[in-house]
Amino acid sequence: MEVFQTESHYIFMRKDRSLWWNRRTAEFQSKSGWDFSAVDDIECIGVTHGIIGAVELPGVLEPHLLVIREVAPVGVLYAPHLVYKIRSIAVLGPDGSDTPLLACSKHSANSTIKVAPAVASGSSGPPPEMPPGSASPKGRLFESSALVNKTWGAVKSAGSTIRNTTEKAAAIATSQVKSTVNLVAKDPMRMERRITEELHKIFDETDSFYYSPNCDITNNLQRRGDAPDERFYWNREMQRALDAALADEQEREHWLLPIIQGFVQVEQCVIGNECFTLAIVSRRSRYRAGTRYKRRGVDESGNCANYVETEQVLSLRQHQISFTQVRGSVPVYWSQPGYKYRPPPRIDQDDETTQAAFRRHFDGELAIYQSVCIINLVEQSGKEKILGDAYAEHVLKYDSDKLIYVTFDFHEYCRGMRFENVSSLIESLAPEAGAMGFHWRDQNGPICNQRGVFRVNCMDCLDRTNVVQTALGKAVLESQLVKLGLAMPYSQLPDQLKAPFMAVWANNGDVISRQYAGTNALKGDYTRTGERKFTGIMKDGMNSANRYYLQHFADTFRQACIDLMLGNLGAVDTLPEDNVCTAVVGIARTALVAIGPPTQSYYNYGLMGAENMLLEHLLRHARCDHQFLFCATMLACLAAIRA
Repeated sequence: MEVFQTESHYIFMRKDRSLWWNRRTAEFQSKSGWDFSAVDDIECIGVTHGIIGAVELPGVLEPHLLVIREVAPVGVLYAPHLVYKIRSIAVLGPDGSDTPLLACSKHSANSTIKVAPAVASGSSGPPPEMPPGSASPKGRLFESSALVNKTWGAVKSAGSTIRNTTEKAAAIATSQVKSTVNLVAKDPMRMERRITEELHKIFDETDSFYYSPNCDITNNLQRRGDAPDERFYWNREMQRALDAALADEQEREHWLLPIIQGFVQVEQCVIGNECFTLAIVSRRSRYRAGTRYKRRGVDESGNCANYVETEQVLSLRQHQISFTQVRGSVPVYWSQPGYKYRPPPRIDQDDETTQAAFRRHFDGELAIYQSVCIINLVEQSGKEKILGDAYAEHVLKYDSDKLIYVTFDFHEYCRGMRFENVSSLIESLAPEAGAMGFHWRDQNGPICNQRGVFRVNCMDCLDRTNVVQTALGKAVLESQLVKLGLAMPYSQLPDQLKAPFMAVWANNGDVISRQYAGTNALKGDYTRTGERKFTGIMKDGMNSANRYYLQHFADTFRQACIDLMLGNLGAVDTLPEDNVCTAVVGIARTALVAIGPPTQSYYNYGLMGAENMLLEHLLRHARCDHQFLFCATMLACLAAIRA
């Protein structure tokens, strides 16, 4: 749709309707036709694909409107409606747009409307930023010079990553101010600029937001046509004012554009002479949303951190079959404070308070999904045991025959990279999967419905959870292919389907991980190829180091901006910045404790002895703050590696 501006308004034109947004008061008004008779300073500033919504923070950020600037077509999820991925946004403020909109072909002779290129729908490989063929050939660890070179490249890349992370931390620490409130008072324009920059990062750099102009993708196939479920309507709060200004349901359908944060990929597949599509759509809940260490556990309303509904959809001619799983943080009050690489979890509330929130969570789950099979993948010993014990205790207190609790110590069963041992868990869950079924419909309507859901979790609900959900999706897909006559009973996934199936699930795991932890998923090489490789371990190490950096140096401000968009940030004094100075001191202290004090006598430094002694020497002789920060960050990296 076209976007016009006047001195006082932005005007959006679509077909025979116009929507006016006041640049000063942030009020919306819907009108019919091209009613510009009272306007003498109007100009077309470009086109947009839709309105995401408005954001405002009194004292810091005047009303701004977020609109979709560029999109990429993804594919048909629910026929015949096309799904798009948001590639970039523009922020319209009182003083204009921070990013030029794409030119309007009607009002600019030399302009063309561009749509960002997408991955070919028939491609079964990973997206462009992840080069295909990353897995090494089967055989010994170093069976070819190519693999040696690849491994050495990963090692060099890890060193470069740590160096870049250190320099970035030092640069931020030397330029940032401690007090956010003082910063806002002294330079509100800088804070406004930081917020809009962060909004661009969230939308432009994560490949996380999707919509369909003519179809609601915030609900799965089975819930379509039922009462609205707004858990995954991610921009709902940003569109409250717009919704209130629209007179009837027809106008709401014309202007409101629900988007989801998550992942969508549609793959064209062929088995024999049959062509069909296999799709994955993940929807992140807008409740208790945020980043990894800033959002853990449950809140008083029963909402869990990192709650994601993932739907696997197979479409063959007039038939559509979907299977839904969910993931979510352990639904008790818990956190992981401190600066250690892996801080031990702690329980934050008493049993009675926790049980009330626990009950609200599963009351809501059962109302939607009918029954729930919990798959808890946390360790049953060590630091994670406290969470596993709390989970089991509250399941027993809940005392419902619609709740099944399964524990599987992933690290114990899959020790030594034997991830194939997950198959024993899937085999044991076969009766539950059979009773649960899946949703199946054709052109005449539903044939059968899914009567339950698997709820999978580990600590972060990312890496271990991805492996198990992929295995569950594979087992169910095999049974669906038999029902459709595309495979023989008790057969494995056809060879033609293995590559696209593993690609969509690996891409799903990476994107969901980037949204919560800031990096691709760990163990992604196994999800993508079915094998665990040394290069994959090196990549996991780099991703772990990046997660540690983001946790302490970037996630606080990002969390505040997410809260702003979701309507959870009410005042300027609740807009925190990452306190880099405090974080560095905390990391340095943790690192020194982990490494131990320097000694003049014999000390067993182990395999990293030379590096340890060098860094201790540098720390003792640091002559400026920059050197101290460099040493402290490097020591923290060593502590993380040794943890």
